[in-house]
Amino acid sequence: QVQLVESGGGLVQAGGSLRLSCAASGSRFSMNTMGWYRQAPGKPRELVAAITKGGSTNYADSVKGRFTISRDNAKDTVYLQMNSLKPEDTAIYYCHLSFVLGSLYNYWGQGTQVTVSS
Repeated sequence: QVQLVESGGGLVQAGGSLRLSCAASGSRFSMNTMGWYRQAPGKPRELVAAITKGGSTNYADSVKGRFTISRDNAKDTVYLQMNSLKPEDTAIYYCHLSFVLGSLYNYWGQGTQVTVSS
């Protein structure tokens, strides 16, 4: 069973930085995509950034130039470096892992709160 353990959320002032980490365990299929989604109160969950095993990345327009996603394949860990944070970045951030092995498999972390004060 795949487990995703997140860390690094917290409270920061606008303009500050945070780094989220997510360690995956139990994934027996190497070609996975990992990423981060977020959900603010009253809003749907949205993609923030994703990265493939080969290093291809995808970002939401709202975070381009401010957030950087990276991964350590040896550790099955994905990171999200968040700079120049804005109050509108406040949300619960969820780690996500997916892979295709016949069918599409999706796994989620428990979520970590990021709060940006103005």
